[in-house]
Amino acid sequence: MTASSPPNPAASSTGNQAVQARSILLVDDSIVLRDRLGQAFQERGFQVSVASNHEEAVASFTREPTDLAVLDLRMPGKPGLVLLQELKRIRPETQFLILSGFGSISTAIDAIRLGATNFLPKPADADDILNAFARGGSEVEMPDAEEDIPVPTLAQAEWEHIHRILADCGGNISEAARRLGIHRRSLQRKLRKRAP
Repeated sequence: MTASSPPNPAASSTGNQAVQARSILLVDDSIVLRDRLGQAFQERGFQVSVASNHEEAVASFTREPTDLAVLDLRMPGKPGLVLLQELKRIRPETQFLILSGFGSISTAIDAIRLGATNFLPKPADADDILNAFARGGSEVEMPDAEEDIPVPTLAQAEWEHIHRILADCGGNISEAARRLGIHRRSLQRKLRKRAP
């Protein structure tokens, strides 16, 4: 899809809401991606808010909730699935999209189950994101061919497992550490590292 192609309005009410949305929150620890998407959405007439992590996102969204929010799955600290749950409590009518560089079917299912409108693997541009919002959860985009899905390293598999458990615990580090069978401080150290 080219950057100049227009968003695809969906017939569903969810799709129509996405097309009519005027504000968006972009949460990603990559400043390059945030700036590129932020500029693209501003050019499409959106009021754009950005954040690089969980704490910044909660503060920004509490101050000024947006119609749409795009959350990176893996960030230092609390992951996108935990952030999704917290922001949804603040404003349930906002539509959320999870972006991930390590897309897996189980993670996509988790994202939808926790209230995301859709899940999209990286790389994605502004039009890909708007189309995913318009499609809703009826069509989740995943890599088609087996060779397109890189086999995760042990570190990546561990990272995803930790973040799924943390999301299941609603971001409660003590409970997640208990379920993982590790000390709370060890889990906090792992969460401070960048995604492998």
